[in-house]
Amino acid sequence: MPSNRIGRINEEIQRELADQLRHLKDPRVSQVGMVSITRVDTTNDLRYARVYVSTLDKSREQDVLKGLKSAAGFLRRELGHTLQLRYTPELQFIADDSIQHGAHILEILRQVEKQDEARDGGDAGETEE
Repeated sequence: MPSNRIGRINEEIQRELADQLRHLKDPRVSQVGMVSITRVDTTNDLRYARVYVSTLDKSREQDVLKGLKSAAGFLRRELGHTLQLRYTPELQFIADDSIQHGAHILEILRQVEKQDEARDGGDAGETEE
């Protein structure tokens, strides 16, 4: 579990990168639509930061990651100017499918709920007196 300091740094990196993404001119990133930074995990020595990225258009996700990797040096320099840390972490961009995974789990739960309602005859909310 990250320390409180690392947690604050992760949040600040996430906030700054999200702001920088709006100004990025690489068409692989800027023309995709919605690109979100869902989480940042920084090592304790601040040398590396894993940046988890989610895109609305999953078919172009690999292009977005390539665009972000090519812009990693620029983004790192901008972070260095803004955050003023002793070390600015090297950015590693990783696709995050947690939103898609959560939606899949929710759909499964809804199916189970419908099956339970059908089996119970729809009167699950009634009580006997």
